[in-house]
Amino acid sequence: MNVLIFGFLLSSLAVGGGAMLFAQGQDLPPDEEHAKAALDKSSRHGEFVDIKMQDGKTVINTWIVYPERSDKAPVVLVIHEIFGLTDWIRAVADQIAKAGYIAVAPDLISGMGPGGGGTESAKDRDEVVKIIRSLTPQETIARLNTVRDYAVHLPSANGKSATVGFCWGGTNSFLYATAQPDIQAAVVYYGTSPDSAGLAKIQAPVLGNYGGDDARVDATVEPAAAEMKNLGKVFEYEMYEGAGHGFLRQQTGREGANMKATEKAWPKTLAFLKKYL
Repeated sequence: MNVLIFGFLLSSLAVGGGAMLFAQGQDLPPDEEHAKAALDKSSRHGEFVDIKMQDGKTVINTWIVYPERSDKAPVVLVIHEIFGLTDWIRAVADQIAKAGYIAVAPDLISGMGPGGGGTESAKDRDEVVKIIRSLTPQETIARLNTVRDYAVHLPSANGKSATVGFCWGGTNSFLYATAQPDIQAAVVYYGTSPDSAGLAKIQAPVLGNYGGDDARVDATVEPAAAEMKNLGKVFEYEMYEGAGHGFLRQQTGREGANMKATEKAWPKTLAFLKKYL
């Protein structure tokens, strides 16, 4: 093949979407459209488990993917978007497991949907959003604590843990760091930041990945960064020029800017987890 033509095809793939890059063997999660296909092709062991809360009644349906390694692994809690536990979140968890971590993605509205179900029981995405918005921060933290406690005591876990969250889950990844002193790291994808009182309680280092064209979220970042610096805490972040909210899921959006953000943010995420886990 002519070198110039080959180069053009590679460039087209880079702009065309995360799924194409994923298919080429790059270490990126798929976009939403290709998540199910990526899950079907995965060689890693993934399973749903029911994790009981302390009340003995509430059961949190949780997707767990195990890495292929010979030693014990850290746990990464994958906190879903406001759209609930979707195939895309499960595929992101699978990609985290590919990097060597036990990826644990709870359906945080388990038991709150129609008939006592979770995300899968809702009639549509709008209903999922409505249910998630009824969750209080305290309830969310309690559910995450239950899942984390289960996960870090798995036979193949080494006791270390971190969080990675997206959109609503990004906000709660940051929030969870204010309430759980035993995590080693927190990664935020386009989620809003806690207030100064919450930031003062954080012990884990935090990484933030933000779309440059996401003013609602971005307005909370600089104040948090300044406060974290004053407190002597680690908060690394980057705003990706031209990228919008939800860029990791919508990789083909915004004329290639979302794909460029994905190509930078995902390796940065893995490097951050490796450093602290």
